[in-house]
Amino acid sequence: MTLSACGADDPAPPQAGAGAGVGAPAIVEAPAPAAASVPASGSELDAGAFAAALQAPHTVILDVRTPAEFAAGHLPGAVNIDVESPGFGAELAALDPDVPYAVYCRSGNRSGVALDLMAAAGFTHNYHLGGGIGAWAQAGGPIVAGD
Repeated sequence: MTLSACGADDPAPPQAGAGAGVGAPAIVEAPAPAAASVPASGSELDAGAFAAALQAPHTVILDVRTPAEFAAGHLPGAVNIDVESPGFGAELAALDPDVPYAVYCRSGNRSGVALDLMAAAGFTHNYHLGGGIGAWAQAGGPIVAGD
């Protein structure tokens, strides 16, 4: 076996798929794993994109319907803050504005209002479910009842 030092005359290392010689190691880089990303703030997402976005770390699912609507059925893990209640602003102020919020309502209207209020309060990572929980259910998304 002969060892030699690296020098300017050494050939470049073999490239993957470039016809490297027999026994020569191929250089293969594995693709980076796809990470769930937070959509652009203020985005309206369909049920599939919403479900994918829920996988982003630290995402809080925010149901802005009434407590009665929430009790009848909501997304698993959702927090209920009624956007039409007088205390919405105070409850919003208690939330961390720097984490992502996945917001939904019955049809997408109240969640749109909530996004506007959240943006005005300095929230920077919020998006909502177009078509609301109805679109979620139609797409086969899980719904749980109770508080």
